[in-house]
Amino acid sequence: MYRTLNKLLKTFLTDAQTYKYIFNWSPMYRRSTGKIIEVSDDLLYVKIKIPLSIKNRNYVGSIFGGSLFSATDPIYMIQLMTILKEDYIVWDKDASIKYKRPAKETVYAEFSFAEEELNTIKTQVANQGEFNLVKTLHIVNKEQVVIAEVSKTIYIANKAFFKEKQKRKALNK
Repeated sequence: MYRTLNKLLKTFLTDAQTYKYIFNWSPMYRRSTGKIIEVSDDLLYVKIKIPLSIKNRNYVGSIFGGSLFSATDPIYMIQLMTILKEDYIVWDKDASIKYKRPAKETVYAEFSFAEEELNTIKTQVANQGEFNLVKTLHIVNKEQVVIAEVSKTIYIANKAFFKEKQKRKALNK
């Protein structure tokens, strides 16, 4: 469904606008209470906000940890899928969050990729067929005080390599 909507919107909007609108309209993402507020034209930078609201306030009045985590969870993977296009398989492989202090106000997170990172990914995948990229981001308040630290491991593979790996796994079962 999202791929079809994405293709349709791309006839009217830029990749960055499409990325932002699909996320912000998606029921799956809206339930996280996060909102994408900025996307660079090259998709290398995304900024989200997670406002404290009745929908995500926990028993002690701060943002529920699950909302913090779920608002950050899909961004890197889909950002990288959009940047790399159809040539690669991209999956979230691992994720963790370390809470540093309660989020008692609107908080923000920034997701970025450098051109050097993309070159490293492409080189590693070309040489090895697959690559695990570890990214760390901070959820911060408006004063840049760290509320939580999120670590994501993203699996990137060449499509042909991935298909062959899946076949070998199926045969070994």
